[in-house]
Amino acid sequence: MRHYLDHAATTPLRPEARDAWIAASETVGNASSTHGAGQDARRLLEESRERVAAVLDADPIEIVFTSGGTESINLALQGMWRARPEGTSAIVMPDAEHHATMDTVAALVDEGAQLRRVPVSATARIDAGAFAAALPQAALATALVANNEAGTINDAGALTAAAATAGVALHLDAVAALGHVPLSFRALRGEAGVGVGLVAMSVAGHKIGAPVGVGVLVTARSARVTALLRGGAQQRGLRAGTQDIAGAASFATALELAETERAGEAARLAALRDRLVSGILSSVPSAELLGEPTDRLPGNAHVLFPGAVGESLLFLLDVVGVAASTGSACQAGVAEPSHVVMAMGRSERDARSVLRFSLGRTSVDADVDAVLAAIADVYARASGAGTAARS
Repeated sequence: MRHYLDHAATTPLRPEARDAWIAASETVGNASSTHGAGQDARRLLEESRERVAAVLDADPIEIVFTSGGTESINLALQGMWRARPEGTSAIVMPDAEHHATMDTVAALVDEGAQLRRVPVSATARIDAGAFAAALPQAALATALVANNEAGTINDAGALTAAAATAGVALHLDAVAALGHVPLSFRALRGEAGVGVGLVAMSVAGHKIGAPVGVGVLVTARSARVTALLRGGAQQRGLRAGTQDIAGAASFATALELAETERAGEAARLAALRDRLVSGILSSVPSAELLGEPTDRLPGNAHVLFPGAVGESLLFLLDVVGVAASTGSACQAGVAEPSHVVMAMGRSERDARSVLRFSLGRTSVDADVDAVLAAIADVYARASGAGTAARS
């Protein structure tokens, strides 16, 4: 039996979202067509947009459907950079962001942007004061609502308020936070002026049980964003092309269900996570939970196993039917130390010795039991492999 503890990478497809996708895929017509079939398709698309907007507390016109979190982040950062205020060139970015953000900003630096780095704490928290200090005269800023590896939840309200006060446009990456913490675009934006403060927020469907390949960029009406894809006026001209009606319908269904379940699931998953962490620390006394001990995503356990190579731990757990991760799945297949762990002030060796266990909607006690039954032996064997490799 396989025990899946990698929900932060992709959580299983919800049956309701699958059914919504199938039903919507039977709708004939392009939502941009003016005939009856096209308008039927348009109606379903806009109803889905309204449902998503209601959960994220935004206006329907602010919902831009994309292919996922990476595209949403790219559209926000590249689009905001190209529409930046004249005379600005700095991008404010904390050190422990997702690679979708880091790699996009690196490409913009090649185009002339200046990077203002903001350090994170030993628990991967963004310091709101340091963030605010980096903002004056910046072109734009970006930050995670919750760290995708360490699970630490940041003070998004303080970050958005700082950006609004500084008159800087801010993008929030809420991909890891979606379905686990309350997200109100309207409340986070507050009374920010035109084109400043929170102007864009990225989320992805496969984190909440929608199909892979659908996401959303929430974009304020006043946002200054230049489109990446051209060829049509769809979605306020921010993303040209025939719109994915089935993807939108399935995303709306999954999002509504995730929001309905959120409070109850947060308590259930936190209890499972705490039992998992307690059992791991009992079986492997030298192990250490990284990230904020309490103010973290409910299903996240980011654990350092000193002296063991994460890839070895991962392989040995997989052999006994446990699926976990060494970090972001977007870096799968690349054996590199976790930049998040190093941003927390840890050594490169520590950054190669971490595992992320992430629980989700389908997680049960048996999944935790499977890890706890194997972890002591797995750690002993992985530690031996690491010692042999260094000798």
